[in-house]
Amino acid sequence: MSAQLTVLLVDDHAVVREGYKRLLEESGRISLVAEASTAAQAYQRFRELSPDVVIMDIALPGVSGIEAMHRIRAHRASAIVLIFSMYEDAIFVRRAIEAGAAGYITKASAPRVLVEAVAAVASGRRFLSPDVAQTLALQQTNAQRSFPDALSAREFEILKLLVDGCTLAEVAQQLGLTTKTISNHQSSIKQKLRAETPGQLMRAAMQLGLLPTP
Repeated sequence: MSAQLTVLLVDDHAVVREGYKRLLEESGRISLVAEASTAAQAYQRFRELSPDVVIMDIALPGVSGIEAMHRIRAHRASAIVLIFSMYEDAIFVRRAIEAGAAGYITKASAPRVLVEAVAAVASGRRFLSPDVAQTLALQQTNAQRSFPDALSAREFEILKLLVDGCTLAEVAQQLGLTTKTISNHQSSIKQKLRAETPGQLMRAAMQLGLLPTP
């Protein structure tokens, strides 16, 4: 019998983690060796245990799962990260893939899809859940990309923290950058999103899926 795949599960909801832990371990092929609820915890657990696959949610407290993946892959470039998120918008999928995700599936996927995805990315293949693949295909049929796509991965992360209510200084601290650098990024974000006022910036964040639509 082949060795089980070791997995680190990163999600900020304990109930969610418990449910997926049972699902993964019932497959008989996967061993959940650690859990984490924040980017910092995920990075620490990864360094301690070096699991075969990291299953990462995007919506984490503070910095996002995409930023957590960036830090993990900066530590070990060969790290395999599978994004498992409620977001199915193409912008999130592209940002995750650009940051090095081996796969992306949504939480609306059938339970078996998660197990299939873990096995696929562990074997070196990229995996997208059917709904994500369809979203990307539909988006690529458009001749023009929408203006939010102009944001870099770093700008996208900064915007998330700003609309979460963080000050420039708090964003700088979380990302390990200077306040001046964050201020410069903020100016670039506003220009790219054509947002001159806080209200316009919030509306752009809603369009990106970073805030719920009223």
